[in-house]
Amino acid sequence: MAKVTFKTDNCKGCGLCIDVCPKKILRLANDKINKKGHHPAEIFDQDACIGCASCAIMCPDCIIKVER
Repeated sequence: MAKVTFKTDNCKGCGLCIDVCPKKILRLANDKINKKGHHPAEIFDQDACIGCASCAIMCPDCIIKVER
């Protein structure tokens, strides 16, 4: 099973990772605001992650880490 982690304080909430996820298990956290004033991306179904790392590759700020 893959594990996805985010450096949420550096996320600008662009949503590119959300758009590219083939399993559609990422979203913007509406209940959180990071130090930059944005809603950061988060994973809501870790068990469904296939570890493709498309989200990490697409992220322009390199805040996503995928471990297999």
